[in-house]
Amino acid sequence: MRQPMAVRGFTVVELLVTITVLGIVLMLGLPNLSAWLQNTQIRSGAEAMVSGLQLARTEALRRNRQVRFNIVDTLDASCNLLATGSSWVVSMVDPTGKCNEDPSDAIDPFIVQKRGSQEGTQNIAIGASASTVFFNGLGSASGVLQVAITNPSGGACQSAAGPMRCLQVNVSSSGSVRMCDPAVTDATDPRKC
Repeated sequence: MRQPMAVRGFTVVELLVTITVLGIVLMLGLPNLSAWLQNTQIRSGAEAMVSGLQLARTEALRRNRQVRFNIVDTLDASCNLLATGSSWVVSMVDPTGKCNEDPSDAIDPFIVQKRGSQEGTQNIAIGASASTVFFNGLGSASGVLQVAITNPSGGACQSAAGPMRCLQVNVSSSGSVRMCDPAVTDATDPRKC
């Protein structure tokens, strides 16, 4: 005599319970995921800014001449230097009105590298103490630069009891470039600004 085969699969009730539990878990995790994505954009923007500043300093040392790091509003032919711009250009001379040029050692403004706000960090906002910092052939900077990087679409920064972990990039007169967190208050924490 043959034994009946066991039927395998899910019942409708089991499937509905699983979908309901999954929906609840997603609803609880969605606000955290949104804040994480916004914070990731801030960090990406800050890391890109640090990378561009370090490139400008390295090029100044390599070429033994002045190299500029410029914060600009756009990367087209109508670009202007702007301390609240969202794009940047590393060049030998002022790139105003020439940000659409390809990187070249032969064509004015002698652009080394440029980065637009559309490259993964479109929601960030930049507030700098100046629109340009100059690095000389010894790697020193022409003064101090502070760049605050926020994400207004994600809410207020944590220091103002908001969900965003805003960052700051500092350039000292010696030319050192450092990313820090303005919300950190512990003097022994290396992330403190």
